[in-house]
Parts: sequence; structure tokens; C-alpha cells
Amino acid sequence: MARRKSPTLTEVELELMDVLWEKGRSTVSEIVEALPEERLAYSSVLTMMRILEQKGYVEHEKEGRAFVYRPLIDRNQAQKSVIGYLLKRFFNNSPELLVVNLLETEELGPAEIEKLKEMIDKAG
Repeated sequence: MARRKSPTLTEVELELMDVLWEKGRSTVSEIVEALPEERLAYSSVLTMMRILEQKGYVEHEKEGRAFVYRPLIDRNQAQKSVIGYLLKRFFNNSPELLVVNLLETEELGPAEIEKLKEMIDKAG
């Protein structure tokens, strides 16, 4: 039985997904080549791709002897999933609490604040 799709990605899983989002369909060898030199061994990437497939983030097709992986969700979908997870888990499903927390904990410059105001006005 397949695992339920996890709302979050580990750091390594995100790195592998970044490769797929950038390159599109890729074999494990192509993913390894796209990573910084000696970042992960072939067998480690293969294991991580199997985990990502179990989580529902990728699927594979067999082409000859190789498995070719492709993302099932795009970067935007992954971002929305993580934001939804954060809202539910840490902010009582309140976008307002999330934004207030960001404003209180992050140093934003005047240009960033102005852009946020414009986005809020546009959304309202």
C-alpha cells in the first residue's frame, strides 16, 4: 500500500525535486549529474526517488533498463501544500496569524512592505 503524500519535503528530497522541476523527466544518473559534485551517491538518489514516489511526489516509467522519473506536482503546488500544513499545524488555520508572525520576526525593507500592501489591496 502506498504511503500518503507528505505535506513537507526533507532538505534532500527538495534538492532532488528541484532537479526534476528544472530538468523535467530524468533518470537517476541524470539527477546525480545535476547535483553538486559528490553530493549523493547513485544508490542514495535511487532510494530517495523511491521514497518520493511512495510519498506521491514523483512517478517513474521504465525506458529500456532505466527508470525515468517525473514530478507529479509542480513547485507551486508543493509551496501551497507546505503553507497549508504550516497554517493548520502552527497558526490555527489563520493566514492572519502567519502574516503577523512573519512581520514580527522578519526584517522587511520599505520596498517589501510597500509590495505587501499593494498585494493586500489587490487581493481585497
